[in-house]
Amino acid sequence: MTELREPILDPDLPIIDPHHHLWDLRPMVPMFPTPHHPFIAAIAPNAHYTFDQLHAHLTTGHNIVGTVFMECGAFYNGAYGDALKPVGEAEFVNGVAAQSASGLYGPSRYCAGIVGHADLMLGSGAGAVLDALHAAAPRRFKGIRHAGAWDADASVLGAPFHHPQGLYRDTTFRAGFAELGKRGLTFDAWVLEPQLPDVIDLARAFPDQPICLDHCGTPVGLARYKGTLPERFDEWRGNIRELARYENVVVKLGGLAMAFCALPEDGPCAGHGSEHLAGLWRPYIETCIEAFGPERAMFESNYPVDYWGADYATLWNAFKRLSRGAGADEKAALFAGTAARFYGLEDLLA
Repeated sequence: MTELREPILDPDLPIIDPHHHLWDLRPMVPMFPTPHHPFIAAIAPNAHYTFDQLHAHLTTGHNIVGTVFMECGAFYNGAYGDALKPVGEAEFVNGVAAQSASGLYGPSRYCAGIVGHADLMLGSGAGAVLDALHAAAPRRFKGIRHAGAWDADASVLGAPFHHPQGLYRDTTFRAGFAELGKRGLTFDAWVLEPQLPDVIDLARAFPDQPICLDHCGTPVGLARYKGTLPERFDEWRGNIRELARYENVVVKLGGLAMAFCALPEDGPCAGHGSEHLAGLWRPYIETCIEAFGPERAMFESNYPVDYWGADYATLWNAFKRLSRGAGADEKAALFAGTAARFYGLEDLLA
């Protein structure tokens, strides 16, 4: 594992990192030996990723003014019962946010927004979970993510991430999904590239529900998809352009350094420079920005999962290289403004 020491590009540019995790996976990692899946190789060095590790990455030179925590099954509280156990995660992260808000660790506001998890397969019963999540972090809870990533070959995702086929089209799921709109909450969608039509159908069915597509729709380049990124690019691009037609959808520009995408294939954190990474990611990032526009697109770190492909400072340098041709207003949107609007964090930019 090699972390580079590149000079920080455009160090004063304000950034809201709209997608990172916090967790303690040390009890889980021994269950999945490193050869089992590249994801385990990527997160093993960061199996314990809480406040100190996050703070170390966010203070490597870029101007991170605030962040959004993304659910990842961390610190669930089984004492609350199966439906409500994700509330434990929101409680934990709200505590981290309070640490940051004290100002003792600098001006950045970590976890200023919290995206939790509720099982939308509870149907209308998911409303009670959403209310409990809000009560756990009333000033910071913004919405949920219920991942739908699936593939017929279970080895593509590995056991921790395999969700039911066609989840976003399920009528019970959609009954739960409708509860978000009643409360003005956001939804983050994580699927693999072949499943993008499921997100398109969901956005069409709920035109007033704010939806964020995570990780550029997750192009896949491992297991049975190894070597197929070029031949699948046109289908991915067509689906991205179709999804962008729905004004309720925004896109996160990142996640491409995940082991799932094989951009790069080697990791974890193999030491590629930001110029090389920008070259790998350019077709996907530029397609998304052209389709959605800067006002509906936001760069993300997806840390520490994207540790597979890049250290934190190099990751943001790559994004800055990719936006060199953008105007000042466009950069402001891509690096902070879109995230601030979508998650209601405008105060971070005041």
